Amino acid sequence: MHLTEFNALPRTRATDAVRPALDIPRWLEAVVDARPYWHHEALLGAARSAAKPFTQEEIDRALAHHPRIGERAAGDGREAALSRAEQAAVDPTDTDVQQRLREGNLAYEEKFGQVFLIRAAGRTPEEILEHLTARLAHDPGTERRIVAEQLREIALLRLEGLVTP
Repeated sequence: MHLTEFNALPRTRATDAVRPALDIPRWLEAVVDARPYWHHEALLGAARSAAKPFTQEEIDRALAHHPRIGERAAGDGREAALSRAEQAAVDPTDTDVQQRLREGNLAYEEKFGQVFLIRAAGRTPEEILEHLTARLAHDPGTERRIVAEQLREIALLRLEGLVTP
């Protein structure tokens, strides 16, 4: 949808339009209520500002919508389609990569109690695996900060695709 169309939508429809980017009510309200945006960078700037900081509760809510890296999101909704596109470089038939991701995901979830989140768009499977391995060495506080940053990156990339200049 074009920025001018987004600006003209009623509040509820505008919220629904950008919800696939990040389903955190406070963030959605901040992005939608700051309309109208005169240019695309203003929209992204408002979204970036609203995403700092995320509370742990907000991160937990967002993580509930994210599949494990290497697993395809189920469903036919916009959020699932975005997730599948972001993970397109991870070949589900590459048994070596899939095995390494399964093992890494399990180790990560055991250590941190949540799904491993990374901006997969633009990254190769090897890059994702390198990040996963490196992040397993983090303490929980460091990892929380990284997860919040990854969540911001994912939200902004999705928003860019949902609302175009």
